[in-house]
Amino acid sequence: MSENSESPVIPVIGGTGALGSGLAKRWATGGARVVIGSRDAGRAGEAATKIAEESGGSVVGMTNEDAAKAAEIVFLTIPFRNQSEYLTNLKGSLSPGQILVDCSVPLAAAISGKATRTIGIWQGSAAQQAQEMVPEGVVVVSALHTVSAPGLSDLSHDLDEDVPVCGDRKADKARVAELIGRIEGLRPVNAGALEMSRIVEQLTALMISVNIRYKTHAGLKFTNLPEGESF
Repeated sequence: MSENSESPVIPVIGGTGALGSGLAKRWATGGARVVIGSRDAGRAGEAATKIAEESGGSVVGMTNEDAAKAAEIVFLTIPFRNQSEYLTNLKGSLSPGQILVDCSVPLAAAISGKATRTIGIWQGSAAQQAQEMVPEGVVVVSALHTVSAPGLSDLSHDLDEDVPVCGDRKADKARVAELIGRIEGLRPVNAGALEMSRIVEQLTALMISVNIRYKTHAGLKFTNLPEGESF
């Protein structure tokens, strides 16, 4: 695994999807080396080529299993309905010391319901469910639930919003925040312990509702936060 503050390797599992490809495009534009993960290596390669052309950055495609081994911080950007399957398949690829950033949201759309509603999860949130499923020693951090996928994908769209980051260890959240902050216009905000994900994940349904009504890609913004390091 490789980590370089100037051009870090950022694996995006589910990088062929809307959120994953949008994040990949923004990170690649900013100089990160992005790894697109997909069930199919060929599909991952095609997506990587397209994103590299649009961003002018470094993007490669791999299977999910290989992508998960590419760096110490791995982003999981898949629909909630696929979370259990993906994490089961990645148990042999994730290793102690890694951080898995879970972006899943338990929208009712996962069971043919409305995207403006969520479903209940026994553990409390998708992120807490992920923490139960990953191998021992892998830490889950929760983030990027309120950022619009179409807004990320459109490089002409200027981002200006906050990103709540939830996790049980300050140092882990700080490392994830550094990568999120590489995307111009995104400000990571320390939203507390991982259990706070049960609240933050609900905000996705709210943002979808607002954006449908206003036909836009609105983001979340916290006011009166102190300037400087918050992690």
